[in-house]
Amino acid sequence: MDLEKRIIELETRLSYQDHTIGELNEVVTRQQDQVDRLSDELQRLRDHLNDQPDSGLARPEEEVPPHY
Repeated sequence: MDLEKRIIELETRLSYQDHTIGELNEVVTRQQDQVDRLSDELQRLRDHLNDQPDSGLARPEEEVPPHY
């Protein structure tokens, strides 16, 4: 294979790799946005449940168990 053909093949491969890297970057960016949104939503749910006294998640006051 002569040098010109090798250079063309390498340039072609590089072009495909650049395209693939761009697509993968878009996917990773969308997934990170989704993770951030889900984390925010989870924190809001935790805050909401902790604000509800009958949810069972808020820390109850120290009570003596009924068997004492």
